[in-house]
Amino acid sequence: MILVTGAAGHIGNVLVRELVRRGHFVRALALPGEDVSPLADSKPEIVEANILDYPALKAAMKGAKVVFHLASLVALVPDQFELMQKVNIQGTANIIKACFETGVTRLIYTSSIHAYGRPDKDLIIDESLPFDTEIGGGGYDQTKAKASELVREAAKAGLNAVILAPTGVIGPYDFKRSEMGEMTNYWMKSTPTFSLDGGYDFVDVRDVVEAHINAMERGESGQAYLLPGHRVTVREYRRLIQEACKTCSREIYVPIKLAQVFAPLAERFYRISKTRPRFTRYSIVTLMSNSVINGAKAVEVLGFQPRPIEETVRDSVEWWSKNAELVKPSLRAVQGVSRSRQSAYIP
Repeated sequence: MILVTGAAGHIGNVLVRELVRRGHFVRALALPGEDVSPLADSKPEIVEANILDYPALKAAMKGAKVVFHLASLVALVPDQFELMQKVNIQGTANIIKACFETGVTRLIYTSSIHAYGRPDKDLIIDESLPFDTEIGGGGYDQTKAKASELVREAAKAGLNAVILAPTGVIGPYDFKRSEMGEMTNYWMKSTPTFSLDGGYDFVDVRDVVEAHINAMERGESGQAYLLPGHRVTVREYRRLIQEACKTCSREIYVPIKLAQVFAPLAERFYRISKTRPRFTRYSIVTLMSNSVINGAKAVEVLGFQPRPIEETVRDSVEWWSKNAELVKPSLRAVQGVSRSRQSAYIP
């Protein structure tokens, strides 16, 4: 039996869908009261448990031979930082402890490219870099780095564990309406839309899932594998979306310095209106950071083959064209915590 945490998230629901399609028995872990409609088509066994509730987590993991740990929290506002620390670090520690105690034979942990910090732009990012647990400013990046170190230490202690670090995940089945999903919808409009400088590496969720499944058999314990796709600028990404949906709207270009000024105001609006800002301080820093990433290790070991970004964008536009009205951009409240793609259990 395979257990997937964060099963209703973007990577999670696509992973569950593919595992079930291949004949695996899958137990999907969801927060108590969480919307699990993204899992409706795949029909896994759904068990409710919070990864911070160790007895409930251990009970949910009983009988699992493989665990995919995807659940994590991205917090934008300061009042959620403490919870993010608990979910991403203590939650991962709980998963590791339960793996040892329940006899799990393989743990696959979904980390993030951000666990490697923000290297200078003259460096190529690969697995030779250490996890940056002392990242200036802390936040999400630091929690993923610390959690990744916990998994690596557990592997040294005898747990069969693999770490996967995708870049910016995009693609269809984005039921939780990620930040990039929100931007895709925005740029599909025929009315004038904003864009700005910068770019990033984006990878198709389906290719990330394929690497996860291959990691069950091919991944070496204690090793991390980067999962990059293709680096594109923001303006290029907007153009690809408009070409895919056959729209040609006027582009309103915003200089990066002006975007940095308005980002805090957008975040304040986000808190008041309970909607997601299109650009945040965190996203702007990300778009301006080093995103030259070498995925050769995953290609060689896991058979990782990122598809053309044009295909990903085309499929994303088609999926959103059919599902945008069903996927609301508002925040969701779970156990008293308001959450979105930037403040939510993910991936």
